[in-house]
Amino acid sequence: MARMKWTGLIAAALCAVGPAQGQLLPQLPRVGGVVDRVTDVLPDVSHTLGDAQALVRAQAQRARDLVRRHPDRIVLDRDGNAVRAGELIMVDADDAVAQAAAARGFRLIERVELDGLGVGYARFATPRGITLSRAIKQLEALAGGREVSADPLYFPSGTIGPVAPAGPAVQRRGGKAGRIGIIDGGVPVGTPGLSRQLGFAQGSPRASDHASGIASLLTGGGGVRASAPGAQLVVADVYGSDPAGGNAAAIGQALAWMARERVPVVVVSLTGPSNPLLARIVTAARRLGTVVVAAVGNDGPAARPAYPASYREAIAVTGVDARGRVLIEAGRATKLDYAAPGADLLAVGTDGRARQVRGTSFAVPFVAARLSAHLGEGGVDAALVALDREAQGRGRRGLGRGLVCADCATRSR
Repeated sequence: MARMKWTGLIAAALCAVGPAQGQLLPQLPRVGGVVDRVTDVLPDVSHTLGDAQALVRAQAQRARDLVRRHPDRIVLDRDGNAVRAGELIMVDADDAVAQAAAARGFRLIERVELDGLGVGYARFATPRGITLSRAIKQLEALAGGREVSADPLYFPSGTIGPVAPAGPAVQRRGGKAGRIGIIDGGVPVGTPGLSRQLGFAQGSPRASDHASGIASLLTGGGGVRASAPGAQLVVADVYGSDPAGGNAAAIGQALAWMARERVPVVVVSLTGPSNPLLARIVTAARRLGTVVVAAVGNDGPAARPAYPASYREAIAVTGVDARGRVLIEAGRATKLDYAAPGADLLAVGTDGRARQVRGTSFAVPFVAARLSAHLGEGGVDAALVALDREAQGRGRRGLGRGLVCADCATRSR
């Protein structure tokens, strides 16, 4: 009976986002070459997801289908994660190790020094004809203890549904937000509050519905109320038109840019595996006063912990529906900080129209908005103390330190 009840709940949730968006999988809108790597990669699963493990299987299938579509750009690592094909990253590589790697057939693509963060890395093309696992072992043997990894891809954690009429856009009061960063796809030029936008992938910046929805939850528009009225948005597009966009190197460079620009709060509604380069950059950014607010993902409670949400220096966010129930498809992190509305709400697409959205992606901007509003109280740590005071339901299972911005969502009429 318990299994039958769980099956029914998942099927109901899948159907709730509409027949065209009936898969609770990270998605981007149809904006070009990058799109087919995260949309329509599975058949309709609303009648097949029977338990939490099914969400994990759907995640794995998404990665396999992505490789099938772009075998020259994307492969699977030994853990089944989608990664950039034929490329490895070494943190803190110097001239000597680069030369040693070249002698073994590893071509240096680039060396990057992230000014101000104290983080540097090199990207290498692997020798032809060897597997990714073998290439990692060979490069590790030359690395002298430096961290070597593939360059994994990260996926948006929400679905964009059909157009829906918005109710009254009542502006929330209580604290004025400052600058807020978004690392995602691009947003339209006319996005309310847009201060600056920069691309970190081929064909970027390029507007996407997912990123546009995130922005609208912060600064409003299209009948959607602003949770961070007056905020200035700094946007980094890490997808563009690249099928292998949204990788750790691109996200890391985008976050380093945010830190150099002194953007204090950055929304990262993307999920993927742990990566040593990304971990270093998240830590360095927090030390400089830039904190990542990240989604726990939509791959279910049986999925592996999601990153960057699981990094100690990041703020991990889950989503709840209009009745305050944690989303049944919500993923998990090694720790959970806050919950916020993530279903039964509206956000604005690239066409400027309000649409139904669902997923932990859309809970993140609400937490970022309230954190930003408290930053005048003495920095990120003091702002988190203030956020704890306003969070509701602390101690309730699945909410972390509590539910934030419960009245911020715009519902349909």
